[in-house]
Amino acid sequence: MIKVAIVGTGAISDSHVHACLRFKDRCRVVALADLFPDKARAKAAHFGLEAGIFKDIPTLLAGADFEAACVCLPPFEHAPATVALLTAGKHVLVEKPMATSLRECDAMLAVAHATHRLLAVVAQNRFKTPVMKLKQVVDSGVIGRRLHAQVDSFWWRGASYYDLWWRGTWDKEGGGCTLNHAVHHIDLFQWLMGMPSQLRALTANLNHENSEVEDFSTAILTYPDGAVGQITASLVHHGEDQQLVIQGERAKVAVPWQVRATKSKENGFPEEDRALQAEIQRFYDGLPDVPFEGHDGQIANFLDAVEGRGSLLVDGAQGRRAVELITAIYQSGHLGETVRLPLTADAPFYTREGILKTARHFHEKTRNIDNFNRNEITLGRNYGR
Repeated sequence: MIKVAIVGTGAISDSHVHACLRFKDRCRVVALADLFPDKARAKAAHFGLEAGIFKDIPTLLAGADFEAACVCLPPFEHAPATVALLTAGKHVLVEKPMATSLRECDAMLAVAHATHRLLAVVAQNRFKTPVMKLKQVVDSGVIGRRLHAQVDSFWWRGASYYDLWWRGTWDKEGGGCTLNHAVHHIDLFQWLMGMPSQLRALTANLNHENSEVEDFSTAILTYPDGAVGQITASLVHHGEDQQLVIQGERAKVAVPWQVRATKSKENGFPEEDRALQAEIQRFYDGLPDVPFEGHDGQIANFLDAVEGRGSLLVDGAQGRRAVELITAIYQSGHLGETVRLPLTADAPFYTREGILKTARHFHEKTRNIDNFNRNEITLGRNYGR
């Protein structure tokens, strides 16, 4: 039985608690830690948890016996919390984004390596059947060489979203929709396409005046083999339509699942290739569903790795790649330059200090509240079948 601590009891922690309760034969939540202990007590009561309540990581480490921790804190606390837990010999699953800078990511990876502890990063959308099947379809080569890919990470948030004290600041949130909303889509994008050789980006704040950070970004990526990618992140898109599309030589595939194949007529104009579409559809339909989806799937994978029965699908190195892509988007968008990858330690956005010095403020925050009375959140599209 793996004893788990939940560090941070905001809205996203519900997904971690639900998953742990689903696997109650394998793990047990024994501790909750939060800057606001009353919030942690309410969370424990809501879920019927017999768990110790702690106000911070030092008191948690001093007063609780556990092997693994889920870090559900605001982004600026991810790195220090993870480093402290790893140093204490705990396995860690940290929420997205892994950290607010590449230097913090590298520090987390170094400590995980030195302590021989597991470091996993939440990317729950990988653990969804349509996404997992799409990955296998693309990797099989049935669509041919990848030519173009686009991801639309479209969300909508009202102005009050940024009234929460830590949101909308470079210091605390580390960025806007690119880092904190599109990170999941960007993770899927690099998982399917690999890392680009260079990119050019634009960032903007279109409709959120109580925020220093962007609510919109778009980037064009180029790959060593000549493929092209597009990433767009937004908090101003009504309907929150989200998609990831890959155009291959022979066919297009996407999530939500779609397959389209075209062949050439004698004059070069397109004609639907129904035989190839049917072939790809049969391949897709023959792939197994994932046994557990979303956070449930990620927690199951984390428990497997802690128990020594499997490897992490999203380890710290994978989590870092998403942050590197986002860092390159910020560097390009704020400095108006083409950015080549991989980024090096002397890149202007490699450190938090560099980000705070270099990133422009679209607006200045004038309103701050400690907590919202109602704390429901949305997690975006379920990607259909």
